[in-house]
Amino acid sequence: MKAVVFDNSGTLIERFRALKELQTGLIIEEISSIDIVDNGVKRALVVLQTNPSKCIINARPDQTIYEFIKRNKIEFDISYSADHIKKDELLEAIKEDKATVRDIQDSIKAVVDKKYNIQICSGSGFIVSLDKKKIEYTITAGGKIFKEVHEVIDELKNRGIEIFIASGDRKESLKELAKFLNLSKENVFDTADSWKKMMITKELKNKYKVMMVGNSANDILALQEADIGVLTLQQKEETPQKVYDAADVVVDNIKEILDIEF
Repeated sequence: MKAVVFDNSGTLIERFRALKELQTGLIIEEISSIDIVDNGVKRALVVLQTNPSKCIINARPDQTIYEFIKRNKIEFDISYSADHIKKDELLEAIKEDKATVRDIQDSIKAVVDKKYNIQICSGSGFIVSLDKKKIEYTITAGGKIFKEVHEVIDELKNRGIEIFIASGDRKESLKELAKFLNLSKENVFDTADSWKKMMITKELKNKYKVMMVGNSANDILALQEADIGVLTLQQKEETPQKVYDAADVVVDNIKEILDIEF
């Protein structure tokens, strides 16, 4: 029996990401949030488990992000970090930080203006430095499904291959994606960081021969764990050499995985 595990953002969907750099107030588009985390000291990428276009955009803009999370009991997850960080440790680190909901709203508006769908991507969140006890960036991501994806999913199903998604994106966005692709929600793992993706892949290997398909540094451990790890470059972002090193096969288009024997 065989299975393919897909990352989402940059792998199944063309992702557009808008970050607000809080030090300068500038909106930045052409930069990887994973690289920002990796280039800092004890940084974490946090995903808020709430709807950006319904909840966050309508929240009181002048409240701090910490106040917004605590008062509204907003669930959140650490989507990526090079360090093992606990949620209570993260909350304590931002307790006195002055970043506001308006800063997140600014990143949401930047994505909406580009006409990307927030509901099939990670939604909104922020990058925090626990070393500095400071939120350094707010972030919103939206996406468009790569046009080849439906064909790839249908062909894999025809071959009797089980399909899974393991992604750092938020729960509701992946439910929406699963509906679009007609996948079982039981096969979708949300807010999966590097270690969780690796453990999902390892567990699936007890039953399947596993191909992992990803595109960035948070996929490295799963690419290494899988029977065959595939790096896709379709997002056309600069990819660190360590991701190439972790992969067995590199493709330019998601459709090319249909030609890989495993």
